[in-house]
Amino acid sequence: MTPPAPPAGSPALGVYIHWPYCARVCPYCDFNVVRDRGRREEQIALFGAILEDLVAQAELTGPRRLASIFLGGGTPSLMDPDWAGELIAQARKLWTPDGEVEVTLEANPTDAETERFAAFAAAGVNRLSLGLQALNDADLRQLGRNHDAAGGRRAAETAARVFPRLSLDLIYARPGQTPQAWRAELAEALALGPEHVSPYQLTIEGGTAFERAVRRGALVPPDEDTAAELFETTQAVLEAAGFDAYEVSNHARGPQARSRHNLVYWSGGDYVGVGPGAHGRITGRRQRIATYAAPRVADYVANVLDMGNGFAKYDVLDARAAAQERLLSGLRIDDGVPFGELAPLALSPDRPEITGLVAQGLIAKDPERLRVTRAGRLVLDHVTARLGV
Repeated sequence: MTPPAPPAGSPALGVYIHWPYCARVCPYCDFNVVRDRGRREEQIALFGAILEDLVAQAELTGPRRLASIFLGGGTPSLMDPDWAGELIAQARKLWTPDGEVEVTLEANPTDAETERFAAFAAAGVNRLSLGLQALNDADLRQLGRNHDAAGGRRAAETAARVFPRLSLDLIYARPGQTPQAWRAELAEALALGPEHVSPYQLTIEGGTAFERAVRRGALVPPDEDTAAELFETTQAVLEAAGFDAYEVSNHARGPQARSRHNLVYWSGGDYVGVGPGAHGRITGRRQRIATYAAPRVADYVANVLDMGNGFAKYDVLDARAAAQERLLSGLRIDDGVPFGELAPLALSPDRPEITGLVAQGLIAKDPERLRVTRAGRLVLDHVTARLGV
């Protein structure tokens, strides 16, 4: 089946596939995840529902070019590689590939057998995002991970041999972490050969085991000054190694190593979201539509069977809401947002809130685009609040 030709000039879209199963639920995680054990029949049903939901959403988007596919979760590396291949093939049939489609799989080091990784590569995955999180055994135990540092290193080495592109996820600002230790850990991660690194500052999310531990006093995150020093250490080490900070928590060894899928999000592009709890953004008939899939697996499968898609709801965003989303996502990347796209928010270079933030060194002085500086990235919530978002 050849997908219908997209209209000339139509923007490429991304496809996000959420696989919610995890071998264990990490204490810092607030994603839509469930334990993997004993759910084979449920997973078979979910796989079939996702295939059908992709078809339904292709009818909503109409003919489009396909930029990227991202299998996230959860832990999609727990999925049967043949299923991953069928989902990738389905997306490629429904939308016209825009050159070499970037296909990313999130994986844990415990799923790093060479044969298993090779099966995912044969299924069409060409970029692996590996959740190392730390290269320190004590911290890995505290983070609730089910691998040790040696296993993480082996997994990264295996992934580098099997996949043409490798990204490593790391968590910093961990309890008791020093800038010196973090600098050494980053250097060790870079020696594993990734083209992309995503260092995320540990955030204590409501409703997680870590949040309860903080309230009990059993877990003490770094203070603001230490967290800021760890952020600056991150920027300095990766910049010196040739990685550009193209987004707040994402660094790439040159433009070609940037995540094409994530740039769809941050640049205000369209993306389809399938799987329990997945979000999507689709532009049609000059309207921006926000879609939200049912978060529970059983509800998602039932919705696909009963209604043809997995949506729990969808919203039509008015011009102001769409511009607010564009601002919040666009300020995360170094390109920022063209002022012309922020007209519904009445933001322009000469507005007092803009000139004030420029004077503070938090916003770049740029007549064409609204961009935060490196200092502004450190206090991005403060910047957006000052802009009234």
